[in-house]
Amino acid sequence: MTDYATTMNRQLIERSTAMLERIQGWLNRHSVDVLRVSLGLVFLGFGLLKFFPGVSPAEDLAIRTVDTLTFGIVSGQAALFLTAAVESFIGFTLVSGKMVRTGLSVLAVALVGILSPLVLFFGDLFPSAPTLEAQYVFKDIVLAAAAMVIGATTLGSRLRPD
Repeated sequence: MTDYATTMNRQLIERSTAMLERIQGWLNRHSVDVLRVSLGLVFLGFGLLKFFPGVSPAEDLAIRTVDTLTFGIVSGQAALFLTAAVESFIGFTLVSGKMVRTGLSVLAVALVGILSPLVLFFGDLFPSAPTLEAQYVFKDIVLAAAAMVIGATTLGSRLRPD
């Protein structure tokens, strides 16, 4: 290889490395905030829908789940309103960045209810192939993983390159 080609390759490698370091720095500074706001918008959107009876595709599942988990103490529209309020509160805290620890604590408790249909109603969700409700609950596994990342960073963990 000529000296010119060696110099050009070295410059290309240095520029590529510098660009990757800038991208990595941007991701380290902003990715968790983007994840937090995105997760908040999902919870806010799903929560707000539940305030309007007949609008949320998960309305019946939410009512059945809360009714089952509370042994019938909270049922019907009260169960739906409770679910809407909890999900909206979680969403507001994550989107606003205010009271994030409180919102994540509520989310941690809510995840029991959010994921419990996989256990409580497995046969209904998976009669043979997954139903639309099963797919709705399954996506919550990803939301739980996102909440774990946000929770870890909220409690002081930092993203760092290998």
